[in-house]
Amino acid sequence: MSASNVQKLCETTREKLKYAIEKMEFFLNQNALPQLGTDQDEEMLHFYQGFLSDLRHLLVFSEMSYEKLGVALRRATFDESFAQKALYNVYHYGVNNFFYPKNESYSEDGRYAYTGQDAIRFRKKPVRQARDIIMEITKVYEELRDDLTYYESDYLTERRMQNQV
Repeated sequence: MSASNVQKLCETTREKLKYAIEKMEFFLNQNALPQLGTDQDEEMLHFYQGFLSDLRHLLVFSEMSYEKLGVALRRATFDESFAQKALYNVYHYGVNNFFYPKNESYSEDGRYAYTGQDAIRFRKKPVRQARDIIMEITKVYEELRDDLTYYESDYLTERRMQNQV
């Protein structure tokens, strides 16, 4: 991939991350366990604890990636290697953590991906605002996954061949 293509990909990726970060920050600033109706039962309390934990982790990974992409784009001379590593980290930490959250409060069901229905399925039925935040940022992480699939395997293979991983 040429340096200009990597630079353009860094710019678009950074913009997509900015949108997702803003949505997650707003949600997390407005909602805590009491706002999510955890007084219902112990099972829902554990569900929301895991949900909020996963969302906070995703926010941190996304913010770190956003900052690294910003560094790559602000340098006087574009460092393609640094930028590619930053894009790999977006995929590895951001996209993977969105689609495979540690606490598994939701998951992607590929059977729905091509039907026009939402592919995200929740383990428990969440309150509206919890469902909405995931559905709002799903499109962003789907686009990032599509844009950055190269960095899932080809980038690592190339680095291993160069003995730089």
